[in-house]
This record gives sequence, C-alpha cells and structure tokens, in this order.
Amino acid sequence: MDRLNGLTAFVRAADLGSFVAAGRSLGLSASAIGKAVAKLEDQLGVRLFQRSTRSLRLTEEGRLFHERCRHILDELDDAQIELARTREAPRGRLRVSAPLVSYHLLLPVLPAFMERYPAIELDLDFNDRIVDLIDDGVDVAIRSGDLPDSRLMARALRPFRLLLCAAPAYLDRWGTPQSPRDLDRHLAIRFRFPNSGKLQEWPLTLTPGEPELRPRTIVTCNNMEALRGATIRGLGIGCLPDFLAREPLETGALRTLLDDYLDSPGQFRLLWPSSRHLSPKVRVFVDFVSERLFASSCYVPPEAPAAG
Repeated sequence: MDRLNGLTAFVRAADLGSFVAAGRSLGLSASAIGKAVAKLEDQLGVRLFQRSTRSLRLTEEGRLFHERCRHILDELDDAQIELARTREAPRGRLRVSAPLVSYHLLLPVLPAFMERYPAIELDLDFNDRIVDLIDDGVDVAIRSGDLPDSRLMARALRPFRLLLCAAPAYLDRWGTPQSPRDLDRHLAIRFRFPNSGKLQEWPLTLTPGEPELRPRTIVTCNNMEALRGATIRGLGIGCLPDFLAREPLETGALRTLLDDYLDSPGQFRLLWPSSRHLSPKVRVFVDFVSERLFASSCYVPPEAPAAG
C-alpha cells in the first residue's frame, strides 16, 4: 500500500508540476507528497525529479517511469470502475441493430432476457443496411461476414449453413439436379445484397477449372423472407440460411438439393464499440445472447426421400 501511495503521489506531482498542487488534489500536505516521492526514489535507487526552489522537473528516468505508472494507475481505475458497475442494476435504452433475417434467432431468447433485466428497454432495428455503430449511436449489432472495423469488439454466435432448396412442385416439373452442373438447366431465385447491389454467390464446390454455373435467374430479392416465399411457391431454386429453411424443410414444403456439394458455413457475431468502460446493459446483453445462441449449431437437413 505504501508503494501504491508513493506511485500516486509521484504521478500527481508530475502531472501538476508541484508538490503543493499534488497535495491539494490528494488532500495531503506538500511535505507528505515530498516524503512519499523521496521514499519511492530510495526504493528505486534513482532520482525522479530535478528540484529547485522554483520548479519541479522530471528526470529522464522519471519521465519513463511516469509513463508506466500512469498506465498502471489507469488500469487500476478501470478495474475499480468495472467492479463497481457489476453491482449496478443494468438499465436504460439499448439500441440493437441486426439483419432482418436474424430475428428468427434473436426473438426466441429475448423474453428470458427481458424477464431477467426488466429495467433495460430494447430498441431493435431489424434492417439489412450496414450501420456505423459509433456514428449512428448503436450499442450492439449482429452481423455476418468480414469485420474490417478495428474500433469494434466482437464475439462469435452460432454458425449457419446456406442450403439450396426447392419446392416439391418445382422438382416435379423441372427434375432434381444430381450435380452442380445440372443447375445450368434450372431456374434460380437470387438474393441481392441491399448495400452493394451484388447477387449472392451460391456456395457450391466445383472442380478446379470447371466453367461458372449459369442457372437462369428468374427472380431477384433483397429480402430473405421474400426469397423463401418465392421458393416455397415453386418459382425456382433458392439459397437460404439453415435457420430460415428449417420449418419448411420439416413440413415438406421445401427439399434441400446438392448437400454434398455445399461449402463455406457462415458465422454471426455480436459487435459493440470498443471502449475502456463497457456499460452494464451492453455487457449483460452480450453475455446473455452469446451464451444462448453460441450453443446452437448448424442445421443438418434430413435425408431427402428417394426420387420416384
């Protein structure tokens, strides 16, 4: 404790440029500050200040030591603030941004979260637009894909698979593709990314050097719900995330195609702005949602019935 008091006295004196000012800020006498610094110098075996009747100036050793001590005391302050915040009840408005399709994953876990943290008001924005968390004042976002922004912290949620699906009525009319190359004779329902305008690539593994697949695009959608609806109605073959396709697959409204040729699973992540002090409402939301959703695994489609 004496050493910590000495470090505090030294840093405050270096910051303010005098023992008098340091003592005033710490509620001590200038003499007490001077004695604490002198004791610290004796322990270290170096002189930290050049003293005169008019000035107090750091030595070269003192300057280097001050930088390290400032960092240590900042970390200690952070630890004390974080410990105090663990005793606070998380409260207030929490702004969450997530892609539209992710509500199938997020909404089922929210009743338990709201029951545990009734003082938190959730402001949910389900939108495929990529927001800037810091500029737009968003507390937490759910995103997939690359994460280029170094200002953000991230935690992995559940992985997901993209599945090629078609309605039985469509397959009865057009036949069931047995290899990726067969897709050249089929109709495609394609997803268009709202931000870039690019069409989603189907994650099919092809033989090296094999020409690009060219199914005929019959419908494009910038909304996965609409794409699922068009696929269920037999307009063509659609590429859907497993959690969105689960129910129609289980009821038989859709069948999966070419499962053995599909690759590249996706990954959802929770993102939040990096800062030294994580607010209680963000901390409990990140911990709760990641615990509930990380345990979920990719959907494995059942064996397709034999064509007949």
